[in-house]
Amino acid sequence: MNFFLSHQQQPIFFHFLVMDPSSANSVNGFYSFLTRGIDDLERFFLSNNNFLSIQFLQRALSLLRSFHSQLTLLVQKLHLPVGEKWLDEYMDESSKLWEACHVIKSGISGMENYYSNAFNITSLLENHPLLTPQLSRQVIRAISGCRREAMALEEENRALMEARIQPLSLRFNERVTIESKLNGFNGFRGVLYAMRNVSSLLLMILLCGLVYCWPESDFLRGGNCEGCLCFGSAFMISTARLQQRVAAEINQLSGRKGVLLYEFRRSKVAMEELRAEVERRCSQGAVVEWEKEGGIRERVEDLKGCFGVLSNGAESIVGQLDDFFDEIVEGRKKLLDFCSHR
Repeated sequence: MNFFLSHQQQPIFFHFLVMDPSSANSVNGFYSFLTRGIDDLERFFLSNNNFLSIQFLQRALSLLRSFHSQLTLLVQKLHLPVGEKWLDEYMDESSKLWEACHVIKSGISGMENYYSNAFNITSLLENHPLLTPQLSRQVIRAISGCRREAMALEEENRALMEARIQPLSLRFNERVTIESKLNGFNGFRGVLYAMRNVSSLLLMILLCGLVYCWPESDFLRGGNCEGCLCFGSAFMISTARLQQRVAAEINQLSGRKGVLLYEFRRSKVAMEELRAEVERRCSQGAVVEWEKEGGIRERVEDLKGCFGVLSNGAESIVGQLDDFFDEIVEGRKKLLDFCSHR
């Protein structure tokens, strides 16, 4: 089964987008909806051996979209006062979401040059059935060029994070010591607090996978839900648990900075394996039909597969993000219209 379909064809993710009508009618229903979604994502995380895979990140993005859509529906049920600060707070949060998702799109779109160069490596071999010393050197140079492209991508993404994500101050488990503040605007302020937490968590997961991860990031120090059981306690516990699991996995990676997307890391390994095999053949000085040489043929096929999955998955996530941008714009417009017609 092809899990990397275009964004118009994603049945595997639709279960996250199915809304429970009760969750749009009350604050407690919304907290329950958040909890179920985070618990579902955690179960998938535990069942998936490929850490920060495209499949996992697609699910995280789908979950973020469903939470946002449900929040927009809930606002219309809470009888909030027109012209009050709640609308400004919602607009601020949706603006942060918009900006962070554009950074994610920029990061993953930047992979195009990387996997385009990788396809040139396999094309070079496919167009020349005989692996001569000259062709071997060309392949090795092409792999070196692709490695430089990956390094440049990660450096650009690091700068992108510094310039555009750090100012957003995305934080998980931000403390609010006065519980009465969370009950403001018929409980909507507490809902925004919950959304700020879950959005920050999901965005940081997406950013670590698709843009850049810093080893010294606060996100990797582990969440703590102690003292935060005053409201939406099940949600807080579920969110903190997922954050701790993801942070623990990142901290176990040997090279835990840069783009941590599983398919990106796997593609770099596949390139190095092909390079080692070609260098070994080149050192022997023999001319061989590489398609009949199991070692090289298998590594070429592996490399093609890795980059095929990477490119298809990247295009799928970009499609999801574009749909999400439309949903954010529609949500903001809907609430402005809602206030103006009351």
